[in-house]
Amino acid sequence: MLSLEARENPFFPSEGEKDLPYTSNQTAEIPKLKRASLTLPSRARVIKKVRVEYENLDASIESKEIELNHLIDWHLPIFISQSFSQDETEKVSKKVIKEVIEKKKEVYKKITSIKQAKFFTFKNNMKIITEDKLIRNFLLGQPHRIVLDFQRESSLKTHIKNIKKSVFTKIRIGNHDGYYRVVIELDGYYRYKLNKQADGCLITLQ
Repeated sequence: MLSLEARENPFFPSEGEKDLPYTSNQTAEIPKLKRASLTLPSRARVIKKVRVEYENLDASIESKEIELNHLIDWHLPIFISQSFSQDETEKVSKKVIKEVIEKKKEVYKKITSIKQAKFFTFKNNMKIITEDKLIRNFLLGQPHRIVLDFQRESSLKTHIKNIKKSVFTKIRIGNHDGYYRVVIELDGYYRYKLNKQADGCLITLQ
């Protein structure tokens, strides 16, 4: 007597062959990667790692990641691309060179002024020129803003200045009993460093 054994479905691996990959001739309509971008929230300061998840020929999913630990500017998007042209490389190089030159120059632009103080900005820095004593400074949220109180008896009128294309979006100045208050609104979340100087103070956003 002769008996034969066969798998129920010979077109799929047997139980002991589960780890063997198989592919398909079917092709999905997936566009080629040109460039994708990701914008981080204003709280972001350091990019720690990048993780890429990908699909293999056998439809299994795997991932790879790279450790970075680099400072970033949250205003700028993070790009992933396979089509970075020579022209784009030259543009980036020229931009980096321009930023280095501007940093060396540190050209401050006058934003606004009152009789008691003048305000200048350069990138993430604001310089306040005044003879008045800074008596306190602190940070408030919603919106994120820096508050500075300068000692002086005055009768100045409320002063408001909107600032375009700057991390400092608005300056509001109001009079109080024995001091005037400067409120500097920001375009996102920051820590700040304040250095007192002979002619006023310098604010640096971090």
